[in-house]
Amino acid sequence: MATCSVPLKTRTAQEVSHAVITAAMKVHTELGAGLLESAYKTCLAFELRRSGLTCATEVPVPIVYCGIKLDAGYRLDLLVENMVVVEIKSVDAICPIHHAQLITYLKLSGKSLGLLINFNVVHLKEGIKRFVNGTGWK
Repeated sequence: MATCSVPLKTRTAQEVSHAVITAAMKVHTELGAGLLESAYKTCLAFELRRSGLTCATEVPVPIVYCGIKLDAGYRLDLLVENMVVVEIKSVDAICPIHHAQLITYLKLSGKSLGLLINFNVVHLKEGIKRFVNGTGWK
């Protein structure tokens, strides 16, 4: 019997973003608010991988200064399908510096779509912010 392999459909950044939000909602429903960022990051990465997505954690992001890449210790919390940057927080309130952090990570990594997710909220939909850098997210 002959078998035919069908290539997996390439996901768009929007589809990946939706999958991340769905997984984050599942994690938040299970764990609730009040835990450390590291707990949410670990569980979200597990949930994303379980749903069939590739998910890298603590991805190094170098700074290019004077044309030289320098490791300044910056790390993306999650990089999903090598296209969506996810920054996890567990804070009382998202501040403008958190927005700036994610925007900077998008620029440094060359990625176009990012999610800032604060798990320390009653309803997770209130803790999700989406950021776009350029047009590569389409």
